[in-house]
Amino acid sequence: MEGETIELLSAVEDQHGGVLLNVEGPLDPMLFPSILEAKISNLRQQGKKGVWIKLPIQHSNLVDSAVKAGFRYHHAEPDYLMLVYWIPDTPDSLPANASHRVGVGAFVINNKREVLVVQETGGKFRGTGVWKMPTGAVNEGEDICNAAIREVKEETGIETKFVEVLAFRQSHKSFFEKSDLFFVCMLQPQSFDIQSQASEIVAAQWMPVEDYAAQPFVQENELFDFITKICLSKLDGNYTGFSTVLTHTSSGKKTYLYFNNRDASPLLASKHEQA
Repeated sequence: MEGETIELLSAVEDQHGGVLLNVEGPLDPMLFPSILEAKISNLRQQGKKGVWIKLPIQHSNLVDSAVKAGFRYHHAEPDYLMLVYWIPDTPDSLPANASHRVGVGAFVINNKREVLVVQETGGKFRGTGVWKMPTGAVNEGEDICNAAIREVKEETGIETKFVEVLAFRQSHKSFFEKSDLFFVCMLQPQSFDIQSQASEIVAAQWMPVEDYAAQPFVQENELFDFITKICLSKLDGNYTGFSTVLTHTSSGKKTYLYFNNRDASPLLASKHEQA
C-alpha cells in the first residue's frame, strides 16, 4: 500500500515545513481513502503538521473522501481545489486564504481642467445619471499602476500615463465577503478621442472638473466628496501622492515601490547615483 501511496499521491515539502500532496494520474476513488490514510499516517510519524492536497478538477469526486479524512476547503481556482489538514493537537497555524480584492479608480485630467468620466450599464450606478471615474478590478499578477491604465483604455479608448496613487481605502464584507482595497490613481491622458466600451459603458465624456465635483451624489456621499477634494487639491498643486519606482525583491523579481516623490526624491537620487 505504501508503494501505491508514493506512486499515486506524491508529497512535496514547501518552504514552511508543510507538505503538498499531488494526485498523480488516474486514481481509483475506491482506493483513495486508504491511500490518503496511509499517507497521513506516514506524515504524522515524520512530525509533519500542515498538509495540503491539490485536487485537479478532474478529480473532484475525491473531495468527499478528503473531507472525511479531516481535510477542509482552503481555496479554489478554475482548474483545481485546495484542501488543508492540520495534523497535531495544537493551534492551527496554516495561512488563511487571500482576504482582499484590489480595485482601482482613475482620475484622468486634461489641460483644460476636464476630467474623464463614464456612466455604466450595470452596477449600483446604472440608470442614475451619475458620472464617475473609470474603475475596475486589478487582475492577478497585474500592478496597480498598469491596471489603472488598462481600465481607462478598455472603458474609454483613452491612452494614459500613470502619475500617482492619490489615496486608497479599505472596506470589508464586500465582494464574496472579502475585504476590498481601492486605489485612486491620477493618470495623464496621452490621447483624447473617446471610444467608449459599449458592453459596460453607456456614455463617456470630458467634463469640467468643477461640474463633476458639483454632482449631488458626490457632494452627499462623504467618501466620494473626500476623494474629489483630494483630486482637486492635487490638481491645484497642494497635494502629493505616491509615485512609482521599479525595484527588485530579495528573490530578484521586479516590483513597483509606491512612495512620496516630493519628500523622498533625495533618497531616490542617492539610489540612482549608487547604481
